[in-house]
Amino acid sequence: MDLDDIRYELDKIDNQVLELFNQRVELVEKVAEFKSRTNSPIYRPEREKEIVDRLKRINKESSGKLSEQLLESLFSQIISTFRNYEKHELIAYLGPEASFTHQAAEKRFGLSGNYVPLTTITSVFREVQRDKARFGIVPIENTTNGIVSDTINCLNDYNLKIVGEIVLDVHHVFVATCNNIKKIKRVYSKDIAFNQCSNFLRDFGLDNIELIPVDSTAKAAQLAKEEEGSAAICAEVAAKMYNVPILFRNIEDDDKNRTRFFVISKIDVAPSGEDKTTILAKLKNRPGALVDFLLDFKEHNIDLTKIKSHIVGGVSIFFLEFNGHKDDNEIKEIFKRYKDEIKNLGSYVKEADDV
Repeated sequence: MDLDDIRYELDKIDNQVLELFNQRVELVEKVAEFKSRTNSPIYRPEREKEIVDRLKRINKESSGKLSEQLLESLFSQIISTFRNYEKHELIAYLGPEASFTHQAAEKRFGLSGNYVPLTTITSVFREVQRDKARFGIVPIENTTNGIVSDTINCLNDYNLKIVGEIVLDVHHVFVATCNNIKKIKRVYSKDIAFNQCSNFLRDFGLDNIELIPVDSTAKAAQLAKEEEGSAAICAEVAAKMYNVPILFRNIEDDDKNRTRFFVISKIDVAPSGEDKTTILAKLKNRPGALVDFLLDFKEHNIDLTKIKSHIVGGVSIFFLEFNGHKDDNEIKEIFKRYKDEIKNLGSYVKEADDV
């Protein structure tokens, strides 16, 4: 079989895929009609997980060539594209464009999503609360910088649900229009990005020149493009957006640098069999209150995976996460016992144990 023969066979397969996609569109239209009549949510993460898990199992049993990672990436994009075909719902995220939050949004809702960048975490919560956006994407924690306080504050202040989590590998690139690093006079980036790339800056002697913090790494890339003798630390997608040459890739100190994001909305997510629940707890001020609270989790055989203390409005609260769904019997018992001290932030499909 020569190259032309191979291409002919590929074209035949593509034609079959196209025909199947069009058949899928017809079924998606029927699903959309049903959901419209019943006012059901378009985004059903537990159903999407069920689809991907089933396909992974079939692929493994048939010794398919696709890796699990590639299969998940491919079908997540297909599912999100057809979801947007059902209804083009507005998704707000902490901007600007080409930020890591934007990348997280596209990872979950696809490249064809109807996105709007907002200026603050509070504004994302506010516009979802006001029904201007159906979903919001906000950062919650980073392996280097820890918990995002603004997100905790908003989870406390707004009556919205966490309906999903997204874990994103964070890689920084160094960009400049000049390829001679000795001619660079200033570097733009976010202050957090400077901290995450301190070893690179020190190794190349860039810690001795002007490091200028800006609102976003996307803005940094734009300035590096426009100003002679300037460089930026940014995400690769920002470098491509502003067409700035990449001099170095993966310059972060920690090659396991990851950021976790929450998807927020007003909907409830049904159990998937592999879920996580997040709560805020304001315990009564008495000796042993926290110890007794945690022991109740042990007695109910609930796997507590995270506990962080936080100050909101001068009051100490606890941010907790554990495996399981709010509708599980053991978890319902905890919620019943501490109904005046717990705020349930949501149960959702677990993407990772932790960042």
